[in-house]
Amino acid sequence: MDTLEQDRQIVQKIISEYAEITYANREIERHIVFDRDRDRYLLIIVGWEGVRQVHGCIIHVEIIDGKIWIHRDGTEDGIASELNQAGIPKERIVLGFKSPRMRKHTGFAVA
Repeated sequence: MDTLEQDRQIVQKIISEYAEITYANREIERHIVFDRDRDRYLLIIVGWEGVRQVHGCIIHVEIIDGKIWIHRDGTEDGIASELNQAGIPKERIVLGFKSPRMRKHTGFAVA
């Protein structure tokens, strides 16, 4: 299996596991959006909290030029470490939600 396909499988597995986490006392659905043609992977939530609508992106990841770009990470512990533990080196994980100036201090890829 080539690196790109392996990266896709790792990203999809991690996002799918987060999609299984339920919200207590809320009517919130989790939707997985995988666009393998453009290598974009999202986990969004949609639902209601009382009379207030809940809609948002929890995780947004893209694979760009052999690197895993995390644009949004609304998880408690952060998915970058999970990607790393699954075999993706830190040098190929970009914390895209950090400013370019701050990325050099993260221990992950700059771009």
